[in-house]
Amino acid sequence: MPSSKTREIVIKESKGNFNIFKSSKISKKDYNFDGISALRSLLSNEKARILDVIKTKKPKSIYELAKILGRPFKAVFDDVKFLERFGFIDFVKETTKKRVSHRPELAVEKMTIQFRI
Repeated sequence: MPSSKTREIVIKESKGNFNIFKSSKISKKDYNFDGISALRSLLSNEKARILDVIKTKKPKSIYELAKILGRPFKAVFDDVKFLERFGFIDFVKETTKKRVSHRPELAVEKMTIQFRI
């Protein structure tokens, strides 16, 4: 893991809309809090637990992570893929005999959230 890697999330206000991710479509009526919802989804309790378990217990696979968390594999898989998509987790491919596993590891050490109004 790099010595210090920060993930920055910028939420900007545009015509009464908070957008966490750049979106070319801003044609909804009234106020749109999709950006805030996306941020809540990104920072849910379950995703925070995933990041904590990866940091502290260093599971060797997504399957092991799911067992530690006591959650269904599919739910954990979807969450870690979401976290990978936004750069919070990387996967290290490991081969044992003929079996391939993907060990999750943290890609960041710090998260900064900015609201631009």
